[in-house]
Amino acid sequence: MNESMAVSSYVISAKAASLACEAAVAKAEALGIRINVAVTDASGTLAAFLRMPNAFLHSIDIAIDKAYTAASFGFPTADWPKVLESDEALRIGMPHRPRLVVFGGGLPVRVGDALIGGIGVSGGSAEQDAECAQAGIDALLKLG
Repeated sequence: MNESMAVSSYVISAKAASLACEAAVAKAEALGIRINVAVTDASGTLAAFLRMPNAFLHSIDIAIDKAYTAASFGFPTADWPKVLESDEALRIGMPHRPRLVVFGGGLPVRVGDALIGGIGVSGGSAEQDAECAQAGIDALLKLG
Protein backbone atom coordinates (compact mmCIF):
# COMPACT_ATOMS: atom_id res chain seq x y z
CA MET A 1 0.00 0.00 0.00
CA ASN A 2 1.21 3.51 -0.75
CA GLU A 3 2.07 5.07 2.63
CA SER A 4 1.12 8.52 1.37
CA MET A 5 -2.48 7.31 1.24
CA ALA A 6 -2.74 6.29 4.89
CA VAL A 7 -2.06 7.79 8.29
CA SER A 8 -1.57 6.14 11.66
CA SER A 9 -3.98 6.84 14.46
CA TYR A 10 -4.49 5.86 18.06
CA VAL A 11 -7.74 4.52 19.47
CA ILE A 12 -8.81 4.57 23.11
CA SER A 13 -8.88 1.04 24.52
CA ALA A 14 -12.00 -0.49 26.01
CA LYS A 15 -10.19 -0.77 29.35
CA ALA A 16 -9.25 2.93 29.34
CA ALA A 17 -12.75 4.02 28.30
CA SER A 18 -14.30 1.95 31.09
CA LEU A 19 -11.80 3.23 33.66
CA ALA A 20 -12.58 6.84 32.72
CA CYS A 21 -16.31 6.22 33.19
CA GLU A 22 -15.77 4.58 36.56
CA ALA A 23 -13.56 7.44 37.79
CA ALA A 24 -16.12 10.03 36.68
CA VAL A 25 -18.85 8.17 38.57
CA ALA A 26 -16.66 7.99 41.68
CA LYS A 27 -16.20 11.77 41.52
CA ALA A 28 -19.95 12.26 41.10
CA GLU A 29 -20.57 10.12 44.18
CA ALA A 30 -18.14 12.30 46.14
CA LEU A 31 -20.00 15.41 44.92
CA GLY A 32 -23.38 13.90 45.79
CA ILE A 33 -24.75 14.04 42.24
CA ARG A 34 -26.02 11.42 39.79
CA ILE A 35 -24.55 11.45 36.30
CA ASN A 36 -24.42 9.81 32.93
CA VAL A 37 -20.91 9.53 31.50
CA ALA A 38 -19.85 8.64 27.97
CA VAL A 39 -16.48 8.08 26.34
CA THR A 40 -16.03 8.10 22.58
CA ASP A 41 -13.11 7.28 20.36
CA ALA A 42 -11.55 10.06 18.27
CA SER A 43 -14.20 9.63 15.57
CA GLY A 44 -16.95 10.30 18.11
CA THR A 45 -18.15 6.69 18.19
CA LEU A 46 -19.31 5.56 21.63
CA ALA A 47 -16.68 3.42 23.39
CA ALA A 48 -18.10 3.25 26.94
CA PHE A 49 -21.08 4.53 28.89
CA LEU A 50 -22.28 4.43 32.51
CA ARG A 51 -25.52 5.70 34.00
CA MET A 52 -25.81 6.06 37.75
CA PRO A 53 -29.12 4.87 39.19
CA ASN A 54 -31.73 7.65 38.98
CA ALA A 55 -29.55 9.94 36.85
CA PHE A 56 -31.64 12.12 34.55
CA LEU A 57 -32.79 10.17 31.50
CA HIS A 58 -32.48 13.17 29.18
CA SER A 59 -28.84 13.49 30.26
CA ILE A 60 -27.97 10.19 28.55
CA ASP A 61 -27.92 11.80 25.09
CA ILE A 62 -26.39 15.01 26.44
CA ALA A 63 -23.42 13.10 27.92
CA ILE A 64 -22.90 11.19 24.68
CA ASP A 65 -23.12 14.40 22.64
CA LYS A 66 -20.67 16.21 24.94
CA ALA A 67 -18.13 13.43 24.38
CA TYR A 68 -18.84 13.52 20.63
CA THR A 69 -18.40 17.31 20.49
CA ALA A 70 -15.14 17.24 22.46
CA ALA A 71 -13.74 14.46 20.27
CA SER A 72 -14.96 16.11 17.06
CA PHE A 73 -13.30 19.45 17.71
CA GLY A 74 -10.52 18.55 20.13
CA PHE A 75 -11.30 21.16 22.77
CA PRO A 76 -13.57 21.35 25.85
CA THR A 77 -17.23 22.01 25.23
CA ALA A 78 -17.01 24.86 27.76
CA ASP A 79 -14.79 26.74 25.25
CA TRP A 80 -17.57 27.15 22.70
CA PRO A 81 -18.86 30.52 24.01
CA LYS A 82 -15.38 32.02 23.41
CA VAL A 83 -15.20 30.47 19.96
CA LEU A 84 -18.63 31.79 19.02
CA GLU A 85 -18.37 35.32 20.45
CA SER A 86 -16.24 36.80 17.67
CA ASP A 87 -18.07 35.34 14.65
CA GLU A 88 -21.75 36.14 14.21
CA ALA A 89 -22.32 33.50 11.54
CA LEU A 90 -20.85 30.80 13.77
CA ARG A 91 -22.81 32.10 16.77
CA ILE A 92 -26.06 31.87 14.82
CA GLY A 93 -25.43 28.60 12.99
CA MET A 94 -23.26 26.29 15.07
CA PRO A 95 -25.50 25.86 18.12
CA HIS A 96 -28.21 24.50 15.81
CA ARG A 97 -26.03 21.69 14.49
CA PRO A 98 -27.19 18.26 15.63
CA ARG A 99 -25.18 16.79 18.53
CA LEU A 100 -23.12 19.95 19.12
CA VAL A 101 -23.02 20.88 22.82
CA VAL A 102 -21.87 24.42 23.67
CA PHE A 103 -21.67 24.22 27.48
CA GLY A 104 -19.32 22.52 29.92
CA GLY A 105 -18.93 18.84 30.68
CA GLY A 106 -17.17 17.52 27.58
CA LEU A 107 -13.39 17.15 27.37
CA PRO A 108 -11.06 15.76 24.71
CA VAL A 109 -8.98 12.74 25.68
CA ARG A 110 -5.35 12.87 24.53
CA VAL A 111 -2.22 10.79 24.73
CA GLY A 112 0.51 13.36 24.28
CA ASP A 113 -0.54 15.33 21.21
CA ALA A 114 -2.74 12.54 19.83
CA LEU A 115 -6.50 12.94 20.21
CA ILE A 116 -7.85 9.49 21.11
CA GLY A 117 -11.39 10.35 22.18
CA GLY A 118 -13.73 12.47 24.23
CA ILE A 119 -15.47 12.19 27.60
CA GLY A 120 -18.83 13.75 28.35
CA VAL A 121 -20.71 14.00 31.63
CA SER A 122 -24.25 15.21 32.25
CA GLY A 123 -26.35 15.34 35.39
CA GLY A 124 -24.87 18.11 37.55
CA SER A 125 -24.05 21.74 36.82
CA ALA A 126 -21.75 22.37 33.87
CA GLU A 127 -18.91 22.90 36.35
CA GLN A 128 -19.65 19.65 38.23
CA ASP A 129 -19.93 17.77 34.95
CA ALA A 130 -16.52 19.10 33.85
CA GLU A 131 -15.02 18.17 37.23
CA CYS A 132 -16.28 14.60 36.84
CA ALA A 133 -15.00 14.42 33.25
CA GLN A 134 -11.59 15.64 34.41
CA ALA A 135 -11.57 12.92 37.08
CA GLY A 136 -12.02 10.40 34.26
CA ILE A 137 -9.07 11.86 32.36
CA ASP A 138 -6.94 12.01 35.52
CA ALA A 139 -7.53 8.28 36.04
CA LEU A 140 -6.23 7.65 32.51
CA LEU A 141 -3.13 9.73 33.14
CA LYS A 142 -2.28 7.46 36.08
CA LEU A 143 -2.25 4.51 33.66
CA GLY A 144 0.73 6.13 32.00
